[in-house]
Amino acid sequence: MVDIHVCTMKKNFSILFVSLGCDKNLVDSEMMIGLLQKRGYSFTDDETLADAVVINTCCFIGDAKEESINTILEYAEYRKTGQLKALIVTGCLAQRYQEEIRREIEEVDAILGIASIDGIADALDSVLAGKSVTRFDPLDTKPLTGVDRVLTTGGHYAYLKIAEGCDKRCTYCIIPYIRGSYRSVPVESLVAEAGKLAEQGVKELILVAQETTLYGKDLYGKKSLPMLLEKLSAIDDLKWIRILYCYPEEIDDELIDAIKRLPKVCHYLDIPIQHGADSVLRRMGRRTTKAQLEETIAKLRREIPDICLRTTLITGFPGETPEDHEEVMYFVNEMEFDRLGVFPYSMEEDTPAALMEDQIPEQVKLDYRDEIMELQQEIAFEKAQTMIGRVVEAMIEGEMSRAMLEEQMSACESDEEQDRARMDFELDDRHVYVARTYMDAPAVDGFVFINTYRSLMSGDFVKVRITDSNEYDLIGEIEDEFTE
Repeated sequence: MVDIHVCTMKKNFSILFVSLGCDKNLVDSEMMIGLLQKRGYSFTDDETLADAVVINTCCFIGDAKEESINTILEYAEYRKTGQLKALIVTGCLAQRYQEEIRREIEEVDAILGIASIDGIADALDSVLAGKSVTRFDPLDTKPLTGVDRVLTTGGHYAYLKIAEGCDKRCTYCIIPYIRGSYRSVPVESLVAEAGKLAEQGVKELILVAQETTLYGKDLYGKKSLPMLLEKLSAIDDLKWIRILYCYPEEIDDELIDAIKRLPKVCHYLDIPIQHGADSVLRRMGRRTTKAQLEETIAKLRREIPDICLRTTLITGFPGETPEDHEEVMYFVNEMEFDRLGVFPYSMEEDTPAALMEDQIPEQVKLDYRDEIMELQQEIAFEKAQTMIGRVVEAMIEGEMSRAMLEEQMSACESDEEQDRARMDFELDDRHVYVARTYMDAPAVDGFVFINTYRSLMSGDFVKVRITDSNEYDLIGEIEDEFTE
């Protein structure tokens, strides 16, 4: 989950912007902040100083829904006291539960649907003029483009949302009903947006959508992600292009060739597969079998030997048996994914899976999750160890403070590990920087901790020799400073 409070200070009037949920939601938030800023509004990250609050909500799974509701209720209390002059709710929860929000939380002044975020500034103007606002444009509205976003990611990397909605209709997923059918952003708009981001200092562009692999099929009559990668690779100031959320059944030879051929495209794919047992995949409405998944993964590794593969799994799907769970455990052990996340199944009303028989007890879902993650932990730690001695390119995220270093060390379980961590980090006059390699997407993957006497800036790229690993993270030194 992404939870940001973005800020800067119309005269003596400040907005607190809260963004919840995924990176796709974050792009919407950055667009809304840009629209508000263009209207002359300013921002604060101090809720006690805020005159208005905008909450961009999420409801993808139960925990996200609960977080969004609690956040709205928290700021509704501020609205009751008169401290806030406006409380605006938008995003997925607003789209799905607009009537309930209006009926149950009267402190909310404006509710905007997914396709109505371009009206955020008009909505705030109207609320401040004493009017309540409810706006829900049709879900087949073209995705918003041409907005000068305000980046909230530090400026050296940015997400580029290349499409809206989804056509897959997996039985557990509410997103197609909330965000509509798949709608690609025209390539010209994406290249123009990426160019502006690069001019602002963005070095890494991360392509996101509910499914990136189908990009362009609705606009150009065929899957056009390889063509988009070609166009984006021609932007001089970009260094890395990372692709997330590639559905395995849509990964074809043309895409694999583009990843191999274009130097700026990271050898990294996020491939959500959700399970490894055919019976569960069928009930999920997924469009692959275990054999097809194995074939796709083998082909990717054969064609791109250094590719880093991330995936996600769902545990406790209705009807999942202990035998199904053992099958997915075997699958994870055999595939040895570089990165893997696991989520207990969340029953979402109005989805086919919510009506299925044999719903699984919550504790069983959690137990299954923990067992898979324990197995994956062993795989990930072993893979981290194999990195020792390799030289990799890394992008600097920022410098670690002494307090952060001490926290890192205190997380070590044994005295021996703490001593080794102190040797690794050596609290002398050297800097310790946090960095990422091509194998590490922001917010979900690990880091490289770099010791150096050199002063570096966020967004700098350096060659790093890996000297050690600490669970999921790596430790290294800049190659031209490396000493045995």
